Amino acid sequence: MSETSRRDEMEHALTTRFRKQIWSPFLSAVRRYQMALPGDRIAVCLSGGKDSLLLAKCMQTLKKYSSVPFEVVYLSMDPGYSAENHQIMMDCARAVGVVPEVFKTDIYKIVEGVANSPCHVCAAMRRGYLYKEAKKRGCNKIALGHHRDDVAETILLSILYGGQFKTMMPRLKSENYEGMELIRPLYLVREKAIINWLDSTDITTTSCACRVTRSIDGGKRARVKRLLKELEHEQSNIIDNIIASSANVNLATVLSYRDGEGAPPISFMAQFSDEGDTGMIVFDRLF
Repeated sequence: MSETSRRDEMEHALTTRFRKQIWSPFLSAVRRYQMALPGDRIAVCLSGGKDSLLLAKCMQTLKKYSSVPFEVVYLSMDPGYSAENHQIMMDCARAVGVVPEVFKTDIYKIVEGVANSPCHVCAAMRRGYLYKEAKKRGCNKIALGHHRDDVAETILLSILYGGQFKTMMPRLKSENYEGMELIRPLYLVREKAIINWLDSTDITTTSCACRVTRSIDGGKRARVKRLLKELEHEQSNIIDNIIASSANVNLATVLSYRDGEGAPPISFMAQFSDEGDTGMIVFDRLF
């Protein structure tokens, strides 16, 4: 089978066989969160992994059939891949019919010297480089391949290890690059659907090629992923419920909240401000 025929078959499978698992949730996210608007120039970021590969194919197909006039460019960052992993990344892109613009960084080398939260540092550095390179190419958005499982994992990570409640947003304005946004078109797609799709293509992808990540068994996120897998065996809708919690926050039932990043906490005790310090004065006399 020729490469062209293989790509056509892949596109057909995406919109038919995987319509319910992938294509419909992808379109729902794009529409619901207005990710592709007229005049947008979106940089789709390819890493050589399964998630970004599917994202590239979905965005390529959307661009082909959408009536919305927007542009797509494909961008790949080499954070310090071996020659083998670099080739896998390029082969993956070719398999789905895209030609990414590649730029090199030394992120892996830098992260090796980071003792605490190396994965978090790596992710932040990657995002910064991607924003910078996308803006150079006239883009106003970068598209990343985070999926529904990533969202649930992030919520639990923030609670269990960060002592706060935060979620991974489907669309986000950059704080450091004016006019730039980050979008996550696979926001409603489950990871198992991506794995099923990849298995149907016979494409070889890379996992995280970072030596630090391998040495610590994937870190905290890997532990949370295993925990969620165990919980899902007991309750099949556990992922949906965790994500739904981020859309059903009742401020009357939390001890305090912040109205924006860096803002001071607003305590539930504010509703009792008219009582002054009377209660504390009474109790002070007992000690």
